[in-house]
Amino acid sequence: MRALVADTATPRALFTLAAGRVRSDAAWGTRAGLLTMRDLPVPTLPGDGWALIRPTLAGICGSDLKLLHVTGFSPVLTAFNTNRRVVPGHEVTGVVVRTQGSTRVREGDRVLVEPILRCAHKGLPDCARCRAGEYHLCENLRAEGSLNCSGQGIGFGERVGGGWSEGFVAHDDMLYSADGIADERAVVAEPASVALHAALRWGRNGDTAVVIGPGTLGLLVTMALHRLHPDLDITAVGPPSASPDGPPPFGSEQSRRAGAARMWAGPPNAVLQRAAQHTGARLLKPRLGRLPVLDGGVDVVFDCVGSPQTLDLAMRMLRPRGTLVMVGTAGRQKVDWSLVWWRELTVRGTVVYATETDGRRTFSIVREWLTDDSYPADMIVTHRYPLDRYAEALETASLGPKSHAVRVALEVPAG
Repeated sequence: MRALVADTATPRALFTLAAGRVRSDAAWGTRAGLLTMRDLPVPTLPGDGWALIRPTLAGICGSDLKLLHVTGFSPVLTAFNTNRRVVPGHEVTGVVVRTQGSTRVREGDRVLVEPILRCAHKGLPDCARCRAGEYHLCENLRAEGSLNCSGQGIGFGERVGGGWSEGFVAHDDMLYSADGIADERAVVAEPASVALHAALRWGRNGDTAVVIGPGTLGLLVTMALHRLHPDLDITAVGPPSASPDGPPPFGSEQSRRAGAARMWAGPPNAVLQRAAQHTGARLLKPRLGRLPVLDGGVDVVFDCVGSPQTLDLAMRMLRPRGTLVMVGTAGRQKVDWSLVWWRELTVRGTVVYATETDGRRTFSIVREWLTDDSYPADMIVTHRYPLDRYAEALETASLGPKSHAVRVALEVPAG
């Protein structure tokens, strides 16, 4: 079968982009080196309860691009994954091709895929986190077990494979029926679960929320907040390069459809001024430094970017005892954290999805949402490319708003 393979042992980024110029597949393989199309054996089923899945649609997410650009991750995270060759693609929907033993799925079933591997999938006794239903924080990420596979799961190694291919394997515990859900909605299940889990990390204690970054995660966090709290006042924060008085930037209309009441765009100073006006707070100008801080502010900020600039902006606009939820994959950052202790802010990290406090798995909740047309997930996938046009797809995804892309997905032909 064909599969895109990323060689993560490459010492530096060979994945480069030339705006306006799309490379041929051959050139991509020779110039990029980091990612190549290869012929691999079809993955074997590890045992009973496992299924071979043929992807139909697989998303290209921000963490995939960071892997290929070799940028944005903290070196400390390399402690948790030793895989040197990766078949990317953890946002994926597909069709069951073959099963082994007793499974909850049958050949021909269309499925949503929750890509996380936990102890039981590796034939290991449950760690403390897996016993608690917090398998997304599994303490045996580097252990291979009888599966002979370490790492986080589908899209993060080679043994089970990933969605950027013609086949991968998944345990039936990782599969949910996609009946009645179109592929362009089904492929959104994974990032939508990330967004819902993030929204649930905030125990609502206020009425004003800000979501920084109107990309895939920002839009899906907005949708989750609006669905969980229909009366919540949600503001999206757009790109700092936008003019506050100019035309609405890309993402503003999508944010409104997702449930935001407005968008603030432009440089941080302009956004802070808008936040002060909206909340009735005063702008306090430090004697040292250029940006003000609010004496009041909003109740919660979801930072879906995770840059030094967005983290700094978030803390300056939060009220005392407000909450910052970090949804973006921040790495090593130079950030002034003084406001965390000075204003008694709560900073919450969030990663992927698991079993929520009501005992339901995040994916199960999202699956229900995806069957409801009022959940506007259709806006997320804006571009689709055949698997063999992966170079063009990656370029479009990397350009992001410049190419009017929210989520780019790869289509895998039947066969």
